[in-house]
Amino acid sequence: MLRILCLISCTLLMPLRADPGALLKLGMEFMNKAVKDAMAESQILEKMAAMASQKKAGVKAIKGMTDMKVKEVTPPIITLDFLPGVGIFQCVSTKITITGKSFIGGTMEIIVVVNITATNRLQQDEATGLPMFQSEGCQIILVSVKTNLPSNMLPKVVNKFLDSTLQKILPGMMCPAIDTVLEYVNQKWTHLTDPMPVGEAGSIKYILTGTPTTTASYIEVDFSPVVQREEGDTIALPEDGAAVTVPEDYPDGSSQLVLSAAFFTAEFTLLQKSFDVDIKGKTIGKLPPHMTKTLSRFVPRVGKAYHKSVPLMTQIRINKPPKDIMKPGKSQLHLHGTVEMFAVPHKLSPSSMFVLEIHVSLDIQYSLSEDKVHMATSMNKLLDLSVVSSSIGSFKEKKLKKFLTSLLQEAYVPAINGVLEVGFPLPDFLGMKYAQSELAIVENALVVDLRTS
Repeated sequence: MLRILCLISCTLLMPLRADPGALLKLGMEFMNKAVKDAMAESQILEKMAAMASQKKAGVKAIKGMTDMKVKEVTPPIITLDFLPGVGIFQCVSTKITITGKSFIGGTMEIIVVVNITATNRLQQDEATGLPMFQSEGCQIILVSVKTNLPSNMLPKVVNKFLDSTLQKILPGMMCPAIDTVLEYVNQKWTHLTDPMPVGEAGSIKYILTGTPTTTASYIEVDFSPVVQREEGDTIALPEDGAAVTVPEDYPDGSSQLVLSAAFFTAEFTLLQKSFDVDIKGKTIGKLPPHMTKTLSRFVPRVGKAYHKSVPLMTQIRINKPPKDIMKPGKSQLHLHGTVEMFAVPHKLSPSSMFVLEIHVSLDIQYSLSEDKVHMATSMNKLLDLSVVSSSIGSFKEKKLKKFLTSLLQEAYVPAINGVLEVGFPLPDFLGMKYAQSELAIVENALVVDLRTS
C-alpha cells in the first residue's frame, strides 16, 4: 500500500517540476547493462577471489583442513529494482567454490551460494553537480552451503566453517565489491556536464536542474542546457511554455533522451551568423544563369536599369533568431531575414538593386552518430516576401517568389547543410553510444530511443 501511495504521489507531483530543456529517462534495461559493464570493467570477480584467498587477521584456520583457497567466483546474477524517491535496490547472487586438503585425505570442496543486497541511493554530488550512486545497508545472506565431505562429517565441519570463516570473510569481501562497482558506474557520469564544442561557434553543456528523480519504472535526469557562444555570452532557451515529456507509448524498461524544440532553437541560434550567405557565380545548379537578364523576366525594371546583362550577387542575412518548430513526425526550421540583390558590372563595385524581407521554412531530417545528432534540411516554402527598399523603382515582389524559391533550394539550402554538418553534441553518460538508437519527432521535442546494443 505504501508503495502504491508513493507512486501516486510521484505521478501527481511530476508535472509541477520546472520544465527542462532536455530530459533523460533511464529504464531497467539500460541500468542493468550499466551495472554489468561496470562489473566486467572493474574485474571485481577476480579481485574478490584474490581477496578471499589472502590470510585474514583474526580468522582461525579450520582444524583438519589446509591450503584453503578460493577456486572460483562464478559470474553473478544481478537483480535491480527501482526504489521511488531513493534509487536502486540491488541483489547480487553468486557462487563461491573454496578448496583445500582434508585431514581424511584428498581434496575438500565447499560451494557457498550468497546473496549481497544493498540500496544504491541516487544523489547529486554537491561538488561536481553530477549524478552519484552511494551504497547503503549492505547485507550478506548465506543461501546454501554444499561440500564433498562425507555426510557424517558435514554438520560439524560446515558449522565450524561458517562460524570461524565465512561470517568474518564474506562481509569484508563482498560489500566493498558493491562499492567498487558503483565507483565505476559513477565514473561514467564524469564528463556529463563538460562543455562540448559546436564547431568554432561555441559550446553546449548539459547541466542538471536538480537531483535525479527515481520512480517505480525509471530514473529521470532533467537538464537545463547551457548554449554558449565562443565569445562567452549565453543563449537563453526560449520560454514558449511547451512541456517536455516522454511519450507513453514506449515499452516498460526502455530508455529515452528527449531534446526540446526550444533547445534546438538555441543551438540553431548559436550557428545564426553562419546562416548568412552570399550567392555568387553565373552557374548555380540547373538554374538559368545568375544574371540580370534572368532576373529581368520577373522584375522588368532590372532590364531597364541594366541593358547589358551582368552577373548577380544575392546576399542573404538572417536578422532574427532561427526557430525550430516540431510537430508529430515533422520538424521545420524557420528563418527570418533579408535578401539583397546586387548587380555586379565588370570591374565595378556591386550595386544594390533592392532589399526583400523574407520568411523561409526548411524541413529538417535528423540522424545520429556515436555522440551527436545531425541535421539536413530541404526547402519547404517561402512563406513571406516583401520589399524593404529598391533603387530601381517599385515592382511586384510576388513575381519573384518562384525565382527566389528555386534559388534558395539550389544555392542556400546546400550552404545551410554545410553549416549543419558540425552536428550537435549529445550527453556523455554511462558509456552511451547513440548510433544504433532510433529517432522520433513528437510535439515540441525530438525523442532518442536509446539502444544498449
